[in-house]
Amino acid sequence: MRPHRVLRNGVALAAVVASVLLLGAAATPPPVPDDPADPVRASEYWLDGAGIRDAWQTTRGDGVTIAVIDTGIGKVPGIFDEAVTGGTDVSGTGSPDGRTPVGAIDGNHGSWVASLAAGRGAADGKGMIGVAPEADLLSISVGFGAAAAVPFTEQVAKAMRWAVDHGADIINLSFTTNTLDWDRSWDDAFLYAFDHDVVVVVAAGNRGSGTNIIGAPATIPGVLTVGGVDQTGTASIEASTQGITIGIAAPSEGLRGVSADGTLVSWSGTSGAAPIVAGVAALIRSAHPDLDAANVINRIIKTAIPVPGAAKLPDPLYGYGLVDADAAVSADVAKVDENPMGDLAEWVRLYRRAETVPEPEPTVAPVEVPPLPAADAPTDPGSPLLPSADSLRYGTLPLIALTVPGILVALGVTAAARRIRSARARTPNP
Repeated sequence: MRPHRVLRNGVALAAVVASVLLLGAAATPPPVPDDPADPVRASEYWLDGAGIRDAWQTTRGDGVTIAVIDTGIGKVPGIFDEAVTGGTDVSGTGSPDGRTPVGAIDGNHGSWVASLAAGRGAADGKGMIGVAPEADLLSISVGFGAAAAVPFTEQVAKAMRWAVDHGADIINLSFTTNTLDWDRSWDDAFLYAFDHDVVVVVAAGNRGSGTNIIGAPATIPGVLTVGGVDQTGTASIEASTQGITIGIAAPSEGLRGVSADGTLVSWSGTSGAAPIVAGVAALIRSAHPDLDAANVINRIIKTAIPVPGAAKLPDPLYGYGLVDADAAVSADVAKVDENPMGDLAEWVRLYRRAETVPEPEPTVAPVEVPPLPAADAPTDPGSPLLPSADSLRYGTLPLIALTVPGILVALGVTAAARRIRSARARTPNP
């Protein structure tokens, strides 16, 4: 758990609470510079639809830091002047401060995301404004695909740790890998964020971009995954997807965003729904600095606006319902002891095979072999023309034993034959 935050003026939270009790009334922030009649502000329909303007009566996100791990937050005068308090690049192609957009195609993406989360808006109350316009931003630039010299999984792991080490209270991840599983290096990186009490908000992905079902990091236990809805609160067909890990739904169509060059654009996708929810999380952390990350997430899902027809929660399209910033900030919500979106540490324990340690090879004792009998003493070779004892024993004598009887038999047969012929010769003819 991280220690209680200290406000910007250095006064401890306990001292502020004590002074409020002595005065008998809570201090209220000055009115938010806001002109609802301004065409740009009027186009930000989620400010009223998601209860954000009402939540501003309590807080605007002061004292909270949102890390945007994306393509980099541009240096736009006014909207990001005082918002970005730090940054870095992990892609190997951006600038050291993380403020140079990375990627020829997606370079503006990080600026769009940041403007929705905590864009400052103009001093006259006009122009684009974010959900938590007094929260700080960290710009951590990553590169997608060919826009990076470092493997993407390595970038994300490094970015998560950098964000935590530089004071992030909330991390926004508006990207998907389109795969359910994730690299093992992310186990430690996300656990590092959870162990340091950081709320991690993740986009569910979009069907229009080829994502038919949520992919990592939206599948990682413990993150708050955001699905998308249109202006009527209906699940978006193109600018959202579905999955059992979706926790909350927020606007993902007809969004506004400020590009890195200051241009105001319209865009869609859960990449925009996620920073809206990240901004709501910043409002909660500002209003309730004593709450840990699990209870910030719990407030968001427990105060969600129910969706008709979503009988079993979480619903694969809407999660627990539509985000309601005012209720999330002001409602009386019972505290929880664990993250309602799951426990990554437990998941790792159950599903990741432990690192195997090679077993030592057994030592085999040498086998003792009895000595062979002594060899016979050598004999004189003698003359090669004379028979040896072995040749007489095994050759000559057996041959004689077989040959002599044969000769005698042959002689006997021959003698008998001669006598028969002689007898015939002496016998006269009749």
